[in-house]
Amino acid sequence: MRCRILLAFGLLALGCDTTPRQDVDEAAFVTRLGADTLAVERFTYTPDRVEADVVLRTPETRRYHYVLAMDSAGHLLRFESVERPAGEPEASPVRTVEAYFEGDSLIVRSVEAAQTRRRALAAPREVLPFLDMIHWPYEVVLRRAVSTDSLVQPLFAGNNVMAFVVRRVGLDSMTITHPFRGTMGVRVDGAGRLLELDASQTTRKVHVVRREAVDLDGLARRFAARDAAGAPFGPLSTRAEVQATVHGATILVDHGVPYKRGREIFGALVPWDEVWRTGANRATHLTTDRTLRFGGLRVPPGTYTLFTIPRPDGGLLIINRQTGQGGTSYDPARDLGRVPMQRRDLDETIEAFTIRVDETNEGGLLRLQWDRTEFVVPFRVE
Repeated sequence: MRCRILLAFGLLALGCDTTPRQDVDEAAFVTRLGADTLAVERFTYTPDRVEADVVLRTPETRRYHYVLAMDSAGHLLRFESVERPAGEPEASPVRTVEAYFEGDSLIVRSVEAAQTRRRALAAPREVLPFLDMIHWPYEVVLRRAVSTDSLVQPLFAGNNVMAFVVRRVGLDSMTITHPFRGTMGVRVDGAGRLLELDASQTTRKVHVVRREAVDLDGLARRFAARDAAGAPFGPLSTRAEVQATVHGATILVDHGVPYKRGREIFGALVPWDEVWRTGANRATHLTTDRTLRFGGLRVPPGTYTLFTIPRPDGGLLIINRQTGQGGTSYDPARDLGRVPMQRRDLDETIEAFTIRVDETNEGGLLRLQWDRTEFVVPFRVE
């Protein structure tokens, strides 16, 4: 009789364990860059574990599976990442990553193309992964920050551990500041769930919204089919070199190429009356082997960086002596000078930001074209 009672009690206990946990949250994120869907995420959150499946489209579509395990204090126990081609969910992984602590060091082990790399990072136990263009780790960060006015959250990527700063700015709003890309605005609910993220003031410019569910498998097949048909999402931005000969001067312009992707550009994505890097990523560089004169500004032979301040009536071209820097690293103390630009409307929409150097009878024209707008600066060769 006693055995029957114990057996019944054991079955009852097992039955209790199989009831749904009240702290399980299943949701999805959709990330867009302009009008284009960049990434789709589906994840399950519990206080000690996050499991996520992601389809990321740039530069070509890939599918990722993530598992993050934490202890009751929120300390990382183990992180795993598996990357596969989106159209081949059963294929061998393209790349795997696992992270865990050994003593005081965070060990990050990655395997790609039969090559294994192992590195040790100095990191606090509460560290989380930073996944570029993927946002479910921010869900964990925001839930941690919901009961505080501010939080400094370490995230690891590559060989680095970076400090992200989270601040509450309203009852349902917070900000997350990336160490060098800028500050994102976030809308949250009372539990800290990420409802919407606006990165328009950062270098990434993406917009993220929460959804209850997504057809991840169907989207993966659709995006993979687009890739196979020769219409991939492509890189967020590319790089272009423009070389021209103008009255004996060889002029080379090296610049990043962002894309319109359905967005309003000047006065919106690129604000009026603010310094713009005039491209994407690395600063735009101009090299000349002859002296050029932009209006009253003399530009000796050499390499310079170009920035602009677009305005509805034209704005300013900035020629700067600093070189080799990123496009967000502008030092006005290094300016060679500033010259006026002319603004013109274009008859056709330019999808990819374009810089042209054209020869004229009097000298040349530096032409900056994007969307339906062109900024023009005339120059002469001395």
